[in-house]
Amino acid sequence: MTSGLIGEGQEVTWRARHFGIPLTMTSRITRLDFPRSFTDEQVKGPFKAFRHVHESEPTAVGSIMVDRVEFTASLGVLGRAVERLFLARYLERLIARRGGFLAGADRRIS
Repeated sequence: MTSGLIGEGQEVTWRARHFGIPLTMTSRITRLDFPRSFTDEQVKGPFKAFRHVHESEPTAVGSIMVDRVEFTASLGVLGRAVERLFLARYLERLIARRGGFLAGADRRIS
């Protein structure tokens, strides 16, 4: 197991289950401006492309985190249809739940 902060150029791999399907994704930190922002991009996984920008802004009582996700599904025309029909909304809800978890508002991500 690795501990500590991840740095630019480093990769992280994780597994998750979505729609009942076990998925593995490896992302590389492609930009790091600690503590304000970092960007990770998929280098191996289920998407044709996946880029996630995490931005943090200090406030009087903590910080505000803004996530921006850009993605392209695999499978060509079928993938684009899946994006429009439900994948974009699914990812939006997933990122929002993750933000709630990180903020301590929700202790479970599902």
